[in-house]
Amino acid sequence: MSNPTPIVFETTNYELPAHQKRALLWTLYIGYLALVAGVFHGLAQALSYANIDILQYFPILRSYYQGLTAHGVANVLIFTFSFSNAFLPLMTARALSRPLNSTLLWASFGTLVFGNILTVYAIVSNQASVLYTSYAPLQAHWTYYVGLVFVVISTWLSTIVMLLAFFQWRREHPGMRVPLLAFISVVSYVMWFLASLPLAVSFLGFMIPWSIGILPKIDPLLTRTLFWFTAHAIVYAWLLPAYISWYVLVPRQAGGKVVSDSLTRFAFILFLILSIPTGFHHQYTDPGISNVMKGLHGVLTFGVFFPSLATAFSVMAALEMGGRAHGGKGLLGWILKLPWGDPSLTAQLLAMITFVFGGITGLINASLVMNQVIHNTTWVPGHFHMTVGSAVALTLVGVAYWLIPYLTGRGLWNRPMALASSWIYTIGVLIFARGMVSAGLEGMPRRFFRAADNAYDSAAWDLGGILTGVGGTLMFVGIMLFFVVIAVTIFFGRKGEHPRDIPWSETLTAPALTGWQPKLDQLKIWIPVAIVLVIIAYGPFLVSYLPPRLLSQGYQFW
Repeated sequence: MSNPTPIVFETTNYELPAHQKRALLWTLYIGYLALVAGVFHGLAQALSYANIDILQYFPILRSYYQGLTAHGVANVLIFTFSFSNAFLPLMTARALSRPLNSTLLWASFGTLVFGNILTVYAIVSNQASVLYTSYAPLQAHWTYYVGLVFVVISTWLSTIVMLLAFFQWRREHPGMRVPLLAFISVVSYVMWFLASLPLAVSFLGFMIPWSIGILPKIDPLLTRTLFWFTAHAIVYAWLLPAYISWYVLVPRQAGGKVVSDSLTRFAFILFLILSIPTGFHHQYTDPGISNVMKGLHGVLTFGVFFPSLATAFSVMAALEMGGRAHGGKGLLGWILKLPWGDPSLTAQLLAMITFVFGGITGLINASLVMNQVIHNTTWVPGHFHMTVGSAVALTLVGVAYWLIPYLTGRGLWNRPMALASSWIYTIGVLIFARGMVSAGLEGMPRRFFRAADNAYDSAAWDLGGILTGVGGTLMFVGIMLFFVVIAVTIFFGRKGEHPRDIPWSETLTAPALTGWQPKLDQLKIWIPVAIVLVIIAYGPFLVSYLPPRLLSQGYQFW
């Protein structure tokens, strides 16, 4: 007996219950408050590369490394995951036209808040100046590790919220294609859940027992490997919510349509299966890992570049469609016809432009040979400030320009200032990255406080350092304008002048109902494939390396 032909689910203009919208809104507030704190420390970091003694001008800092830890944790962990904990469940609920589990939704918010309290205490009290990477044998206070565990648990609870809605919808709508927006939202956090398990093993099995004295010593290579097991995939956990907006929301804002339902699903499946087994390309210089394994991860890292190319094609095609619908002519005339006056769209277009340079520099990082030139230099933060620091941050800024009004019921305040914010930030990040990349090619180390000791300084770093300081200052000004716009919107925006729905795009053609395409919806196929690839990528190292070598005591230098 053949299976019935799937049918397409027709979504309605669904709106979440008010108490669930409040939970999502307060989760967003946690993220944007973290961003406020993080950008002040980011300004300090940028100025420090310009050889300015920031400890004189930022008296709250007890050390350069305390500020660097605060900047990294606030911006790339708390901000991004708070946003995803709100954005992805909202997209899932809207696409499936059904409410979420309120108990788990508020539990996710509660664990996020509790984790933040513990982590902030450890950092502010200068007991956790171990940087975002948290490498052993640098040792933080136990509250730092426990706090981050609770932050991760909040993402797991959000994942469960989405999966419950997803599978309940599947049971209630047998034989129907899963709406595209729901599918890619769920896949994004399923990927992150799988990727986060090694970090959980590291923190729960080693770092926390070590920090409270149960384990007298620790294995730096194993815990570093478990960190990067998670921490390259974490980049895609940050990027995929931005990609969701680029794929499915931006086309509607630009006047276009999603080019291909199947290509979009396939791209996110590739991110699911290829994002995790890539961590050794961060450990090219580490001893104890064979060159064969490093080479395998290098190949897989280049492999994950392909869904990014698919993303570039799909998004550009959708934008061109929108630009031509607005009257654009000629080869590139459609670009000028895009709605550049829309602050939400403009922020995301500028994020895309900057991301081109971030992707190119990322290919250098992933190359086993070329990586040796730029490893642990300022090239690396120059690269990821064009990816996480622009592609993600600017996209989340752009999304906030419609999402905050949608959730608060208040119209966006001062659209010209919102536009200026994104342009100033983009100019700043390009100058900043130019400085860091050029200084990195001259050998300027990252995580280096120039003003502390000029014995290792070089005149070749001066221009790059000045550009970094100037660009970082412009980034700070741009993001502060964003905070002003959002704060005034929340408190004084005109009631009723808000979006009535999310800007969900139609697809150029309806999702295929026959052939192989409906199988793209089957998570039971793709999750095992992802697990098998992870076993291939990490199994040989773990088999040859275990049991752990508990050799190193803890150190606290700052």
